[in-house]
Amino acid sequence: MSQKSLAKWIQGILIGFAICGVVLYAGIIPMIGKDMVYDYPEFGYMFLPWLIFLLLTAIPCYIFLFYGWKISVNIDNDRSFCEDNAQHLKKMAYLALGDTVFFLLGNIVYLFLGMNHPGILLGSFLIDFVGVAFSVGCAALSHLVKKASDLQTENDLTI
Repeated sequence: MSQKSLAKWIQGILIGFAICGVVLYAGIIPMIGKDMVYDYPEFGYMFLPWLIFLLLTAIPCYIFLFYGWKISVNIDNDRSFCEDNAQHLKKMAYLALGDTVFFLLGNIVYLFLGMNHPGILLGSFLIDFVGVAFSVGCAALSHLVKKASDLQTENDLTI
């Protein structure tokens, strides 16, 4: 697979994730929330705080996709192993970890405010685990791309 086709595949996947995120955050989550309020009106006061909280968790996800796009552009320009990609991956690791911590703390705060169920908190640990896995994966890739970039720079300077 050539660099150009790999970059196009990555960009297509990133666009797919962005579209899925819009459908989830702008369509499915509000629809489920409204259905829950309709079926259980006593939970109506929780709808807006939870919707805002979940929409806030989308912001780092889209910044993550933006950095992924920048990496795919570098790959398309035959700069797979460059310092920029290592920095983008490092920022992606911090974004994933920050979003995971925010999601966990938000669930805990809502539990103490009586707006969450312990079962939902336990279920959110799966999402937290995935977020930490993304963070560790991006950090490891950042380290490897940095090392490859250093080797490439050293190799380019050798006659």
